[in-house]
Amino acid sequence: MALLEARGVDVVYEPNRGTRIWSVRDVDLTLQEGEFVGLVGESGCGKTTLGYALTRMLRPPARLDGGSVTFDGVDIATLEGEALRRQRRGGFALVLQSGMNALNPVRTVEHHFGDIIKAHERDGEDTSKAAVSSRGAKLLETVQLDSSVLRRYPHELSGGMRQRVAIAMALALEPRLIVFDEPTTALDVLVQREVMATIKALQREQGFSAILISHDLGIVLDATDRVLVMYAGRIVEDQPSKALLTGEHHPYTEALLGCYADPRADEIELGSIPGAPPDLSLDLTGCSFEPRCGLAEDICRQQNPALAPLGPGSAACHVRTRASEMELGHAG
Repeated sequence: MALLEARGVDVVYEPNRGTRIWSVRDVDLTLQEGEFVGLVGESGCGKTTLGYALTRMLRPPARLDGGSVTFDGVDIATLEGEALRRQRRGGFALVLQSGMNALNPVRTVEHHFGDIIKAHERDGEDTSKAAVSSRGAKLLETVQLDSSVLRRYPHELSGGMRQRVAIAMALALEPRLIVFDEPTTALDVLVQREVMATIKALQREQGFSAILISHDLGIVLDATDRVLVMYAGRIVEDQPSKALLTGEHHPYTEALLGCYADPRADEIELGSIPGAPPDLSLDLTGCSFEPRCGLAEDICRQQNPALAPLGPGSAACHVRTRASEMELGHAG
C-alpha cells in the first residue's frame, strides 16, 4: 500500500472580494514509503498549494474543493481538529519556503521546539523544560547545528541556519513524510548545496518519504528518485529522475529542460518559454499548454489530455503519447 495517495485533488482560492482561482485541478499523486519525489514548475503553477493541500495546511481563502488525500490508509482530507493533530505526530510535516517566515521573531529556538513538542505530545511524554531542551539539542545536532542555537532568536541566525532549524522542527514530529517547499530559496549557492546535502542525508538515514517542491530543476534532478512536472494546476508528467534528461517528454518539460544549464558544460545556452501561463480563474478547455506549444494539434485545443504511458513514466500530451503508442505497436 502506498504511503500517500491523492485522488482528484482540487484547490480553489475564494476571496471575499475578487476572482475565484482554481489553483490545483484534479491532481492524482502516489508516493511510496521511503520515496523522494520532486515537484517542479513555473511560479504560479500550483506546486506550493498542492504541498499545503497534501499536508492539510491550507488556510483561507484557499480551500480543498474536492478529492481525497489518503495517508497510511486514512483520508486526512476529512479530518479536523484533534483527529488531524494526532495524525501529524509520526505522520507528516511541512518545511516552509523561508526559515524566517516559519519562525516567530520574538521567541527563541528553544521556545519553538517547546511549542511543537507540547502541541503534539503523547500520553505520558515528558515535556518539561529540561526534556524539551535535551530533545531540541539532539534535533539541532541532527541538522548539524550546535545546541547553543537553542538560546538564540531567528534574527540572530543566518538564512541557512534558520532553514536547518525549520527542518529540525519538522523532525520533532517524527514524520514518515516531509514536504519541503522550496527549502533553498533566497540562499546563496554554497548554502543551498549544504542544506540539500543535509536533507538528502537525513532522508537516506531516517527513511522518511519526501516531496521536494522547487523551480530549480538541477536541484531536483540531483536529489530525487522521481520528478512530477506541474503546469496550470495539473501534473503533466511523471518520470524517474534519471530518465528526464533523455528521450522525448511533454513539450512543457522539454521547455523547462531548455531553461536549465549544466554548470559543468563548456558552453551554456539558455532557452526561454514563449507566452504566459493561462488564467486559472477560467474554465480551461483542452490542453492548458496548447497556446505555448509548438506541437499543438486540433485535438489539443478540444480535449484535456490524461496522463498516459510515455517512456518509463507518463505524460499528459496527445502528441507525445500517441507517438509512443505507435512505436510500441510497431515493436510488438
